[in-house]
Amino acid sequence: MADRTARALPRLLVLGNANVDLVLGEIDGWPAVGTEVVVERSEMRPGGSAGNAALALAGMGVPHRYIAASGDDANGAWLRAAFDAASTEWIVGHGPTTLTVGIVHRGGDRAFLTTPGHLQTAGLDDVLDRLPAAPAGRAVALIAGGFLMPALRDGTGRLIAALAARGWSAAIDPGWPPEGWTTDNRARMAEWLAAADMALANAEEAVGWSGRAGREAAAGAMAAAMRPDAVLVVKDGAAGAFLRAGARRARAAAPRVRVIDTVGAGDTFNAAFLAAWAQGADLDDALLAGVTTAARAISTYPRRYSG
Repeated sequence: MADRTARALPRLLVLGNANVDLVLGEIDGWPAVGTEVVVERSEMRPGGSAGNAALALAGMGVPHRYIAASGDDANGAWLRAAFDAASTEWIVGHGPTTLTVGIVHRGGDRAFLTTPGHLQTAGLDDVLDRLPAAPAGRAVALIAGGFLMPALRDGTGRLIAALAARGWSAAIDPGWPPEGWTTDNRARMAEWLAAADMALANAEEAVGWSGRAGREAAAGAMAAAMRPDAVLVVKDGAAGAFLRAGARRARAAAPRVRVIDTVGAGDTFNAAFLAAWAQGADLDDALLAGVTTAARAISTYPRRYSG
């Protein structure tokens, strides 16, 4: 009975994009048009910002609930089978499932090519209808990948309000907008920052949104757009991560590891950071859990999140 209760009332709720990832690498620079390059490694795996976070939570054995969408094609069936069935609720739409090809460059950097697929047509009302009430105590909902899902992009304000009405804190990591930081996308991000309880951005996103030259200046601009009691986390690649929470400052250095690939590193950080915080850790320890778990994930194959 205790296990069923834990599953019914998780402290972590994940909302946002899941898709099929095909990761290829490594390459040294882009090949010339019309040429062919042989790579050493390929891997087809479930992905997406929210999907990667849910997979990391499952890998860490952390109870959670993930409300996700897929298409009704063969890739969709494969994708749904890759997630923990007891923790995931699927919304299956008509049409192809989104596919992302990740090209890993020597040293671990990567670039992504993504098809529109089901993420372009997934609706918000289906998600709102499935939102559970939050358990007592710390409970946080991660909203990730919103810029890739038009309905979520345009309805994030509604979603944050609905989460608050059900007792959830809202943590947002919308990622990099495919159109770039247009005036509209900057305005959307400002609206989300003002409403969210936590924001989890990487340093490039903070710089891109703010237009500031340095990471600290960009973080200051993002923090100024948030409520005084909100938490801003900036993921800074190999340097680790840092946060601002009112007057509080904290930084955690990333362990030195041999990188295999960095796909999903920030999403894994999100999962570990929020899991630690929801389970009662202070912000400093949650920050350390995030960088340690992300470093382990990007340096192991198959990926490990614990141990």
